[in-house]
Amino acid sequence: MDQLEDIRSRIAKSARIAGRQPDAVELVAISKTHAAEAIEPLLAAGHRVFGENRVQEAEAKWPALREAYPDVQLHLVGQLQSNKAEDAVALFDCIHSLDRPSLVAALGKAMEKAGRTVPCFIQVDIGEEEQKGGCPIPEVPALLASAREEGIPVIGLMCVPPQGIEAAPFFALLAKIAADNGLDQLSMGMSEDFETAVLLGATHVRVGSALFGKRA
Repeated sequence: MDQLEDIRSRIAKSARIAGRQPDAVELVAISKTHAAEAIEPLLAAGHRVFGENRVQEAEAKWPALREAYPDVQLHLVGQLQSNKAEDAVALFDCIHSLDRPSLVAALGKAMEKAGRTVPCFIQVDIGEEEQKGGCPIPEVPALLASAREEGIPVIGLMCVPPQGIEAAPFFALLAKIAADNGLDQLSMGMSEDFETAVLLGATHVRVGSALFGKRA
């Protein structure tokens, strides 16, 4: 699949420029709003890591695909309501949007009940935008501590920079916050800025429209 090869080569080039190994960057193909027929060409090409925004959409779409491709990893990249925590723990292999104490409590209970721990990224409100989800920057250490108390494996930080502004300073800030808190994984960068994110240390880039075209 041409788009997939193009994205992979651009990730690899940016990684090499930054003195990093290309395989240190995970490409999360954001398949939200796209039907199974649009996803299958990527699966056939060997890609296995996908991201969805909503629990209900993923529940409807992925069980059949996972039967055919049991080694798929499914990441939740959108906001998660606390009342969907059990469903998210059952379905997803990684959650990128842990952002508030109530969700820490809900996910902790859900993981204990399921006997399954799911790696999580804390989503940081990197641009201080009230309309977006995300933990305020000063509250990251406390949220991280409470998540660890609940037995939630927090592996890194995630952000969505403000639109229409150069993303690099926000990516650099997220990297600094992660380092200050002893975290080494960074979920940052989307279709329009993933190369910049890789240069600044992204370990996971979330690419949708550059792979699938405009949202359905």
